[in-house]
Amino acid sequence: MPIAISMPGFPPLAAILGVPPRPHGLVIFAHGSGSGRLSPRNNHVADRLREAGLATLLLDLLTGPEEADRRNVFDIGLLASRLRCAVDWAAGHTATAGLPPCYFGASTGGGAALRAAAGDARIAAVVSRGGRPDLAGVDALARVKAPTLLLVGALDRAVIELNEQAYEAMTCGRKLMIIPGAGHLFEEPGTLDQVVDLARDWFLHHFGVRP
Repeated sequence: MPIAISMPGFPPLAAILGVPPRPHGLVIFAHGSGSGRLSPRNNHVADRLREAGLATLLLDLLTGPEEADRRNVFDIGLLASRLRCAVDWAAGHTATAGLPPCYFGASTGGGAALRAAAGDARIAAVVSRGGRPDLAGVDALARVKAPTLLLVGALDRAVIELNEQAYEAMTCGRKLMIIPGAGHLFEEPGTLDQVVDLARDWFLHHFGVRP
């Protein structure tokens, strides 16, 4: 059963941790602006991942007052630093210690996840859904070693181009997949579940588990 936690730090961050029996790894969510740990869609994704044996950590990377300042929403360096803190915290938390961590990013969170993964050998895999990986920056993208799956809706044409540019800047094992009939938020029937299935299989494969 997922539990609400306050992840220590400056400032402390509100989060929801869910750990299934005998988990294979930990998926840390990096939400985009306007979304957060209480989002029904994010929790639907987390529920499905836990059913597959993956622990999940949904956290708000910004406090309420911080999010009110739009500059923070696009401060990829700040968001990435919070994700790294989450990995540090998980490594020392009883329920998640020893679990290989990975990132699931969306929108600006995709860029933050890749910036955070750059140069961090602990990260087992990254999935970006409708993300802005370009915001990680070319230098950071080139330093990402974690296998990365970029998922973009076929109707999200501007973001497709940005993902293609990020894909070319990366040197790690990577895959770019276009989801037919999907827009930026994957609100079209069945499209979010396609994302979940692809993300689940990507994470399990790179945790060494047969999906």
